[in-house]
Amino acid sequence: MSESLNSPLSYRDAGVDIDAGDALVERIKPLAKRTLRPEVISGIGGFAALVEIGKRFSEPVLVSGTDGVGTKLKLAFELNRHDSVGIDLVAMSVNDILVQGAEPLFFLDYFACGHLDVDIASSVISGIAKGCEESGCALIGGETAEMPGMYPQGEYDLAGFAVGIAEKSKLVNGQSIVAGDVVIGLASSGPHSNGYSLIRKIVERSGLGWHELFPGEHYPGMTLGDVLMRPTALYVKPILSLMKSVTVKGMAHITGGGLVDNIPRVLTDGLQAEIDSSSWQRPAVFNWLQQVGQVKEDEMHRVFNCGIGFVVIVSPQDKQSTLDQLANQGVKASPIGIIKERHQDQPATVVI
Repeated sequence: MSESLNSPLSYRDAGVDIDAGDALVERIKPLAKRTLRPEVISGIGGFAALVEIGKRFSEPVLVSGTDGVGTKLKLAFELNRHDSVGIDLVAMSVNDILVQGAEPLFFLDYFACGHLDVDIASSVISGIAKGCEESGCALIGGETAEMPGMYPQGEYDLAGFAVGIAEKSKLVNGQSIVAGDVVIGLASSGPHSNGYSLIRKIVERSGLGWHELFPGEHYPGMTLGDVLMRPTALYVKPILSLMKSVTVKGMAHITGGGLVDNIPRVLTDGLQAEIDSSSWQRPAVFNWLQQVGQVKEDEMHRVFNCGIGFVVIVSPQDKQSTLDQLANQGVKASPIGIIKERHQDQPATVVI
């Protein structure tokens, strides 16, 4: 029977549940409260959040970054596991602004779906809050958009952005890097949030299910989904601590494009990073992906981080101090290369 043309319509009839949105906001408030910093004047619930810069900086510079999670979300949908992609979302932005030497101040997210499931959305945002808490960044607001017909049932999209602050004179821009400086790589937790379109094709080729145990003995008791859903590592606190005693000349967050494309972003013309791929142990997940997908070595280094999620460049005399300080903070790091002079016809990064 067709709907009467005279019956009253509501937003709920059109697929949008305002009450669910209100319920989600109430669940978010205590999560956001745990992330607050002294600079936050007002946060969740208003039309806009207020943050003061404070007086710690004589020449404060705001540093911003934005990103999403990409097709790793497809895996979250497949596994019905939503509590870690929020960490990925935060990490992708705060690690980016950290490259400039910035301390993250605050984060905002955008959660869009066709139908708002409060439990799923709360799980996602709890991950966002956890990522903010672990990086010392305040979750001050965001947007939840319920848009019927825009997304398949059970799916959603995520985006977010972070704003950080740095003293202008202490910004890290790579300008002081010279030939002979050392490239130190910080271990990744896995593929982070990059290369998942290729990963999904490789898993499909393997014939394995996401809930099957990962092949071999490298990840005991962990399923394929467990290994590939590991959230992106957060490097904020150990790097900010390192910068207090070591002159960090340059940094790179190893995301899409891998070591090959990301390190050159902090090098001046005439410099090349020579990376020795035998200087760190590549995690087994990357070896498995390469073997099953028959992925060429140069493609591996263009798509994946291959076990190195973040890079710092320091003077040779600061190498050991850098390694020691990172180790003391529980960060696995190793010298992975050296900066050399580059001729015009040479690439900016060489992996040997």
